[in-house]
Amino acid sequence: MRKYVMMGVQGSGKGTQSELLCSDLDMVHIGVGDLFRWHVQNHTKLGAQVKRAMGAGALIGDDDVEAVVRGRLDQHDWNYGFVIDGFPRNARQAAFFMESYDIDAVIHLEIPDDEVRRRVLSRRLCPNCGMDYNLIADRPEVEGRCDICGHQLITRDDDTPEALDARLREYHQKTRPVLDLFRRKENVFDVDARPPADDVQAAIRKLLNLPAYQPG
Repeated sequence: MRKYVMMGVQGSGKGTQSELLCSDLDMVHIGVGDLFRWHVQNHTKLGAQVKRAMGAGALIGDDDVEAVVRGRLDQHDWNYGFVIDGFPRNARQAAFFMESYDIDAVIHLEIPDDEVRRRVLSRRLCPNCGMDYNLIADRPEVEGRCDICGHQLITRDDDTPEALDARLREYHQKTRPVLDLFRRKENVFDVDARPPADDVQAAIRKLLNLPAYQPG
């Protein structure tokens, strides 16, 4: 069983690399951001709190994050392991995670802030079917329209310049120190996240001594 944590600032490619890592290794990708977006889309009480926080570029409260993560991992559908991204984001969450779960490695995706801004501010979302687009590398066939359902694309509430700047500050102040905690007890691998996604995945697998990634 393999258990990994994927860390990096928003826009570093955590979700993409987690999906690629799970694609042929029978692991489950647990995207904490996706779990919270589900609550928002389904108008739960937690979803309303999350929407307010996301709009302000703030992080979700520790109690809510830990409860959602624990609930997801308690489903035990990850017989061959998991890759979790978007968690932990501060020292308290890291302590909770290390006390509750054994992990094999932390993958840290490194990327400059200016590249984060370029990537994040180019993202678009279909509010109808949930399809994600990026105007840099994955543009829709018809400008501003979803390829799947034709709905008009939007910018996510947390992808404004103001919200992004707030998240970057939070990351550097609270999340980067988590890496120092992990380095004391866990294997932490730093990976340059600027190259194409397939190249980043190949580098991750080499560091983890996993079977080579075969694109496509």
